[in-house]
Amino acid sequence: MSKDYYQILGIPKTASQDEIKKAFRKLAHEHHPDKKSGNEAKFKEINEAYQVLGNEEKRKQYDQFGQTFNSSGGFGNGQDFGGFNWQDFAHQSNSGGFSFNGEDFDLGDLFGDFFGGSRSRGRAKEQKGEDIQIQLAIDFKEAIFGAEKIIILDKQDVCDRCAGHGAEPGSKIITCPECGGRGKKQQTQQTFFGVFATEIICPTCAGEGKKPEKFCSKCHGQGRVKNKKEIKITIPAGIDENQEIKITGQGNAGPKSRTPGNLYVSFKIGSDKKFERQGQNIITKINLNIIQASLGDKVEVETVDGPVILKIPEGTESGKIFILKDKGVPELNRPGRRGDMLVEVFVKTPSRLSRKAKKLLEELKEEIV
Repeated sequence: MSKDYYQILGIPKTASQDEIKKAFRKLAHEHHPDKKSGNEAKFKEINEAYQVLGNEEKRKQYDQFGQTFNSSGGFGNGQDFGGFNWQDFAHQSNSGGFSFNGEDFDLGDLFGDFFGGSRSRGRAKEQKGEDIQIQLAIDFKEAIFGAEKIIILDKQDVCDRCAGHGAEPGSKIITCPECGGRGKKQQTQQTFFGVFATEIICPTCAGEGKKPEKFCSKCHGQGRVKNKKEIKITIPAGIDENQEIKITGQGNAGPKSRTPGNLYVSFKIGSDKKFERQGQNIITKINLNIIQASLGDKVEVETVDGPVILKIPEGTESGKIFILKDKGVPELNRPGRRGDMLVEVFVKTPSRLSRKAKKLLEELKEEIV
């Protein structure tokens, strides 16, 4: 049965590439096999879906034909053999894999020569280290002004015994006995077109043609081991909860000294008793008594930068908002620019009055227009 890649990633068919990428990172982080709660089968399924939907060309073909060609019927123009258009078939063979009756085939390897494909068969692709995605809790003012944090990650790190090369120290590098130094070997595949002999990457030497005479006793040839590592993170001023930062090369180490993955950090920002954030602006509230509101006053207002004096004009009504320019949140991508602080005024009416106060208010009532 054809898989619904959109359903696997939990996204609509109208999702943008950014939404697809975000959904993949979230699910991959949740189901990664390295985690205690990880699910290797689910992780592979998520990765399979992303490899198709995250590629514009493959996504178009998937949206048009589904996961398999045999369910798509005729392809229209060109030579037709039993409902297949060979030009479309060749185009698909140069762009990725194909599944038939539950078995996956690389049509580029099988038919590249038939259609003049320039794809190099049997060439090893670099296996990068996996990305890591975490969420970090920070307080309100750390998000406003930025901060530096030291975190400890349990991650794949370069093996300190073999320096990431995978060979036991002192071990010789020999020609791979399985592929004879070619880096690839021949494999026979039974397909619905018949039996095909194809070349695959040698699993013993990963396409390098050479291997250690003895693999590293600590990492068993992988060049990386699980370690706890301290990482210093610089939080930019003005970061918000819906934003993340990328720290290049601080994900999992790549196998055998290959390129490491990246670390993606999103943030959980704590609330503040005095302040509320709305985009680049900060809102605070102050109370005034009726005398201050009626006659005006100068009051001290707390801001994220410290206290300032705010002039209250006479006749100020409850709900009035005063704007303190450049006292808000720094703009993340525009250094030197900040939002404003909005000060909302609430006029408090006294619930208890002395006789003298009541008499004065009675006399004042006739004067108020």
